[in-house]
Amino acid sequence: MNEEEIQQTEEEQEEEQEQQEEQEEEGLPFAKAEVVRLMKQNLDSDKMIRERVKVEMNKFLGDVLEKVCKQLNEYPYTTIEYEMLKESIYPYRNVERINEEKERILKHLDAIKADCDALSLDVRKTLKLKDVEDTLY
Repeated sequence: MNEEEIQQTEEEQEEEQEQQEEQEEEGLPFAKAEVVRLMKQNLDSDKMIRERVKVEMNKFLGDVLEKVCKQLNEYPYTTIEYEMLKESIYPYRNVERINEEKERILKHLDAIKADCDALSLDVRKTLKLKDVEDTLY
């Protein structure tokens, strides 16, 4: 291949890639440039964002919007009020707090389980109905 053919092949590949990106953008819920701008605004300046990440973030945000709207549709009212929106986005805004509460509850349940196990052992040792040794379960 000569230099001219190589350059033409590279240009064709770039055109195909641009067409692919345009097709992907058509199916995205938000303008890709805006999503990328927001991502770059919140990421460290040395981070590079791959194309697939840009597309998947856009789809993810679209999914969240869809789920929030689905919940808003459950209200019997024709007008969406701010309080309804606040209630619908609560799980997304408070993920950290919800996870902390989950951890706290799990630790508390573990403590209750340990107490139950200790009480069970005490009952088996001290309140035997027969003079025969029980096997521990």
